[in-house]
Amino acid sequence: MAFLSTLNIIGSGMTAQQVRMDVISENITNMNTTRTEDGGGAYRRKVVVFQAETNKNGFRRALARAASKGGTVSNRRVRQAGGVRVAEINDDEQTEMPFVYDPTHPDANEAGYVQMPNVTLVKEVTDMMAASQAYNADVTLYNTFKQVVARGLEMGQ
Repeated sequence: MAFLSTLNIIGSGMTAQQVRMDVISENITNMNTTRTEDGGGAYRRKVVVFQAETNKNGFRRALARAASKGGTVSNRRVRQAGGVRVAEINDDEQTEMPFVYDPTHPDANEAGYVQMPNVTLVKEVTDMMAASQAYNADVTLYNTFKQVVARGLEMGQ
């Protein structure tokens, strides 16, 4: 059914934003971690990369099929209309890792400096607010879609 593709698009957006919020939470949790499990030094901030899942010209094809068949479109032929997915979660290699002078810290080098994570609380909170707003927009869209479907069913009675 065509409306199921709409639900898939909304769901993919909600899932992607949830993953983004999880990664941001991990960054905030590790903003003072100077030693990772693998011994690679300080924690490096992670960023989420989204990828659009789009069926180019899907609307044009559906419209052409509808016009050629007298206004009906088979839902079996309409592919996934689009959405978003998490393509990858990368380490932030562009932001420099700051050094803090603390000769008493166990991870301090011979000069007394400790390499700190490249996580900035202000940036993470800002990213979390943006992800939260995008998630809330998806929830609003889902609720609106439910109302439209419910009214359509009422009209059919």
